Amino acid sequence: MSRPELVLASASPRRIELLALIGITPDHIDPADIDETPLKAEQPPRLAVRLARAKAEMVAKRHPEALVLSADTVVAVGRRLLDKPVDASETERFLRLLSGRNHRVFTAVAVARPGRTTHRCVETRVTFKRLSEPEISTYVAGGDWRGKAGGYGIQGPAAAFVTRIVGSHPAVMGLPLPETLDLLTGSGWRR
Repeated sequence: MSRPELVLASASPRRIELLALIGITPDHIDPADIDETPLKAEQPPRLAVRLARAKAEMVAKRHPEALVLSADTVVAVGRRLLDKPVDASETERFLRLLSGRNHRVFTAVAVARPGRTTHRCVETRVTFKRLSEPEISTYVAGGDWRGKAGGYGIQGPAAAFVTRIVGSHPAVMGLPLPETLDLLTGSGWRR
């Protein structure tokens, strides 16, 4: 019996690289385009799960016989969500908020297969050092913040801001690897 095709519902180069680390190459890449606006009073982990599932289920309609893998990452300081910043000014505000304190990163991963969607959500606590205004300005000018939840990517220049991680480093990058592999194998995917 042949294995089902695997479709990644994301164009994120980070997710593709992370999958490659565990020996997985998707058969197709078909990004989902959904509204990622949080619902009123929606908690960060629920938002991450809702978005990951919605992406997987949307793309599964286009690939009804395949396994569809998706993920979503949400950054939160307390109950405040830090989405993908819209501009440099918002990125600066985010970095000032993150400076010298802990925050949480929730990454949900979902796998849709015919008739069923399963998911996992991983919480990682990240601590930033106290950032100087020149550090913030230099980081923002470099543009690495674009398209990244919380305004930073831990795999880039912002790695110099992180003093501590409790949880999954790959999840902060966008894909929790053990959970992803468990969901895929539990859904019938094999290498």
